[in-house]
Amino acid sequence: MLRLVVQHFIETAGPVGSRSLVKKYGLDLSPASIRNTMSDLEAMGYLDHPYTSAGRMPTELGYRTFVDELMETPELSPAERQMLKVRLAQLVSDTDELLRESSRLLGQLTDLLGVALSPRLSTGVLERLDVVPLTGERLMFVLSVRGGMVKTIVVEFESDVQRSALERVVSILNERLAGLTLREIRETHKERVRDIDDRTGIVRLVLDKSAVLFSEPPEGRLLHGGTQNILRQPEFQEPDDVRHLLEVIEDEHLVVRLLEDMLEAHAQDVGQPLISIGSESRSEEVDQYSIVVSPYRMGDSVGTLGVIGPTRMNYGRVVALVQNMATMLNRPAEAA
Repeated sequence: MLRLVVQHFIETAGPVGSRSLVKKYGLDLSPASIRNTMSDLEAMGYLDHPYTSAGRMPTELGYRTFVDELMETPELSPAERQMLKVRLAQLVSDTDELLRESSRLLGQLTDLLGVALSPRLSTGVLERLDVVPLTGERLMFVLSVRGGMVKTIVVEFESDVQRSALERVVSILNERLAGLTLREIRETHKERVRDIDDRTGIVRLVLDKSAVLFSEPPEGRLLHGGTQNILRQPEFQEPDDVRHLLEVIEDEHLVVRLLEDMLEAHAQDVGQPLISIGSESRSEEVDQYSIVVSPYRMGDSVGTLGVIGPTRMNYGRVVALVQNMATMLNRPAEAA
């Protein structure tokens, strides 16, 4: 009975009555019997009774029991899987655009807010460092990280460096630094590069700019799509509800923390979709929302893909989409 109530509430967004269940699912029970069962479920904390004369709606405990014990996760159709594969395959060489499109697709296909969190660069392994001279006495450092991630930094440099000398120094830097994580480089780079015979000034520049070169960008890891879709949900028809949702979306630090906390709390469930319902997030700002995410791997680093929406969401459909898309984003280290 709980499964039917949750499913019906997800579809209608309105309190569920006994007669509507009989009509919807053709139950061989009287409305009175159904009301008694629903009353028992309410007493056990699975349902709530918002108004005296209204039907019931799921509580957080009801949703959690549904997700853990009663929910069926539908298979995506071959056409849907092919569409996702084609859309994402076109962007595989551009990590940022790949994640941006992934969040857009999730928002579009679920009518919720799609979110994509890029992996922490500090845990990524440096494949190659390139230094590219630009016009106006500037250099661009390009850090290629295993799994397809790239970080670029432009710095001022008032020296006319011969290309051959630059290539020699960069080659030595790669010998010393490639194969290490950016965190390891940040912590040990002084000992690794200070003895390099260098007249170009590049090594000194690396030492001076190490905090910028090998550190995590302060922002920009979070991408989202589908704001216009989620605002069509019944839960966001009042101005205060819309304003609160937009404040959450704009608070990148909050959303990143929530997603990373979910991964950290379930580190043992590698590859499994993770679901936080309402107050389970332990964050007042999002205690009326649910979050469904799945980790994906780029090389040696782990990112997060998922959706944020009201607790009344089609969890089975959302889990299927999030899990399939996260699988498509995976780039194993050995294949990077």
